[in-house]
Amino acid sequence: MCTLLIDGLNGVGHHLAQNVDVVIVAAADPTALRAHARTRGWSNLRLLSCGANTFKYDLGSEDREGNQDSEVSVFTRDSDGTVRHFYSAHPSMAKDIKERGLDLLCPVYNVLDLTPQGRGDWYASFDYPPKVHAARS
Repeated sequence: MCTLLIDGLNGVGHHLAQNVDVVIVAAADPTALRAHARTRGWSNLRLLSCGANTFKYDLGSEDREGNQDSEVSVFTRDSDGTVRHFYSAHPSMAKDIKERGLDLLCPVYNVLDLTPQGRGDWYASFDYPPKVHAARS
């Protein structure tokens, strides 16, 4: 789910950068995060590791047992430099409504929902070829 959302954001990252700062924050260490980004072809987004700080716990994207959840958060900066939390959303809208809370950010689901068969029980996976970069001379 996270990779699916980030793939879409990467595709429009250069447009978003004209208006807002978009940062992907992950629990992975920087080396692993960079390696995964290269494999997926993410080049239009800023990637950060939350490392050993409490960011992922504070916003609820990971619990103390290590269970992770996708999350989108928006922060603002006041004229005096104060950073404020403005909005957060998780995939689950409620205990009985799973994985619909971030659908508006995912063009894949939007397109599938336009078709007669809809998205059915399809779920995002890594069953697509990673981007291969040509060797530079």
